[in-house]
Amino acid sequence: MKKLVIGIFLLTTTILYAQNKTIKGKVIDKKTQKPIENVLIKQKKSSNFTITNAQGEFEISTSLDTNFFIIHMNYKEKSIPLTDNIIIELTEKPVNLDAIIVTANPLKDIAVSTTIIDNTKAVSQPRNVTDLFKEIKGFGIQKRGAYASEPIFRAFRYEQLNIRYDGASKTVNACPNRMDPITTHIIPEEIEKIELVKGPFTVRFGQNFGGIINLVTKEPNKDKQGLSGSVEGGYETNGQNKTTRAALLYNAKKWDVFANGSYRDYGNYTDGNGMEVPASFKTTDYSVKLGYKPTEKQRLRLSWRQSFGKDIMHAGLPMDSPYDNSYLANLDYKVDQISNIINSVTVKSYFSKVDHLMTNENRPNFGMVAASTNVFSTTYGGKAEVSISPNDQSMLFTGIDADFTGRTGDRIKLVKVMNGMALPTPIKKIEKVWQDAQINILGAFAEYKYLFNGRTTLTTGLRSDFVSAGINDPAQQMTDLYGEIKTKNEVNISGNISVKHKIKNGQIQLAFGRGTKTASMIERFINHFSIGVDPYEYIGNPNLKPEINNQVELSFQKQFSQIELGGSVFYSYIQDYITAFVNTNIPRLYMPMMQPQFTKQFINVDKAVQSGFEFYFNYHATNYLSFNTDVSYTYAQNKEFNEPLPQIQPMTANINTVYEKKNYWFKLHAHFVARQDRIATSFAENETPSYALFDFSAGIKPTKNLSLGASVLNIFDKAYYDHLNFSYKNADALNGKIYEPGRNLTFYAKYSF
Repeated sequence: MKKLVIGIFLLTTTILYAQNKTIKGKVIDKKTQKPIENVLIKQKKSSNFTITNAQGEFEISTSLDTNFFIIHMNYKEKSIPLTDNIIIELTEKPVNLDAIIVTANPLKDIAVSTTIIDNTKAVSQPRNVTDLFKEIKGFGIQKRGAYASEPIFRAFRYEQLNIRYDGASKTVNACPNRMDPITTHIIPEEIEKIELVKGPFTVRFGQNFGGIINLVTKEPNKDKQGLSGSVEGGYETNGQNKTTRAALLYNAKKWDVFANGSYRDYGNYTDGNGMEVPASFKTTDYSVKLGYKPTEKQRLRLSWRQSFGKDIMHAGLPMDSPYDNSYLANLDYKVDQISNIINSVTVKSYFSKVDHLMTNENRPNFGMVAASTNVFSTTYGGKAEVSISPNDQSMLFTGIDADFTGRTGDRIKLVKVMNGMALPTPIKKIEKVWQDAQINILGAFAEYKYLFNGRTTLTTGLRSDFVSAGINDPAQQMTDLYGEIKTKNEVNISGNISVKHKIKNGQIQLAFGRGTKTASMIERFINHFSIGVDPYEYIGNPNLKPEINNQVELSFQKQFSQIELGGSVFYSYIQDYITAFVNTNIPRLYMPMMQPQFTKQFINVDKAVQSGFEFYFNYHATNYLSFNTDVSYTYAQNKEFNEPLPQIQPMTANINTVYEKKNYWFKLHAHFVARQDRIATSFAENETPSYALFDFSAGIKPTKNLSLGASVLNIFDKAYYDHLNFSYKNADALNGKIYEPGRNLTFYAKYSF
């Protein structure tokens, strides 16, 4: 790994710079012919950009004859080549309801944030949305099985990351083992882009401890009226996996309707050792969006989605899922440019429900005890925000938001064998899972931005969260341990301040944020359930304090002719960090003679730290050929226990070679992961070895409407697993960590009309 990093830096010093040329131009409103300020002129496949001044004028240096994106939040985006003294006309665009990151306007952009758009054509079908994070620097993936997986960013996971759909809504897992995370309840191909805020650097989107991930779904193309749509499908050889999807849009002047549906049928895969891994599942999903535009400045949208999972196998969990069903309803409204002072008003609301069943009927211990757990989660909430612009240099965002979550459900057991003897009549036991738990969060926020001299933006924000958490039906084990469990109320304060300065062909940012996260329902109330990467039972702690992340981050990006590079360095001082440790005073509750004999209890750790970096370097050799590299590393330490924090992704690097022309392309991808030997002994964690992977993908567009792609993943059939992967549980022959798929051939086709 060290040689790889050194090689990347040596590469930056050995590539010759090409001769730049300077292009000047002006951007105006097509209808009024007036100049447009703060238009982003960004070179395609590069971070090279500039911004228009108050007269709509710009100047940019480049050495490549490529298209440029012309972007402004109030106008339709263009992609055109630039010539000197060009006049660019932009057409006003409809209201945007979903995006939270607006790079075109420094008064609406968010500090230390980025938008990830995969422009590479589809050649393989992701199992769920989590697969979209595989090649994004700073991310790891925690895998409980082929279906139940979640993204981990730096040292943050689960509720430490605020994951949303379209800027507000979400579903909450009903399963205590997280068989059904938010990433499993939406069609992956429906995601248009992923927006990431890398820490507690905004207060506008709910409690923000370790970062915000906004999954932005596709919206109708407002330029194309009438009927349009697409059909697509894919196949993978390793598991005989099949995917189909269809989308249909009708767009009229005042209204539009968009519907899409998907079916996935995945089988068990074979790892690099030739072992078959239980990984099969079937999902059927669909969504419908109905939009209405009373005026050009307003948009009202009603959306509905449902997801149906069936016969889901979880290799790293003690049960499987006969079904996992959910639905989500949204009603959103936004009006822009109400007056010279009130820039916009946004109102978003949502309601979601998850119905999840897990059983052990296909597991070896079913003959001794039959277990069935039917659990439910209900979440509803929304957001109301007003943006106020007193003048051209400042913007104030203020509003309220809310998330109300409840979970119910029990585990029913039929004990068939006791003390080695078969019982003539099985004994029925009912065990409380969620104990009728609720967590309600109501937040109020204000965030102010001020623009100095057109290039420097100062952002400050303040947020208060009013939290109520409790259980209505406590289990005996919880009251024995903690006494009477009363509803707990908290007032949590968060804030941020940052400075972003744009330099020629680049920018520098310095941000500080204080983010708080109330203890999750699992951390507070779980009752002797095996929910971790290990076989321990876990018990919650209703007396937990909220976690506090004090994070500072310095980031930069710069364009040098055909080279672009950038990176971030970050440091977090975490107070009252929530983790679990083996408490030898709390014995195992179920099957007490089995190992391990003790229970893990959630506790607060006074002090923990996280630091690290992410760096990328891209070289555009020609208009068609590019080389892209990145490397990321996170160091995390439990100061109280004087040991590393558990479940931290080791140093990771990616190298891509991409050749892309109008009608065909190919990509060679290399993925390197270092050995993780910084482990938490109190968490009973083990070291994991390093590995390297190589993938090749290619595609062709034989006609205007048809795209075809294919790939070879894990070319050398490497047997490997990630440090964050769970271990096999309740299995006959398999043990140890869950291995990833071996060599896999994929094929994909899409037809649009």
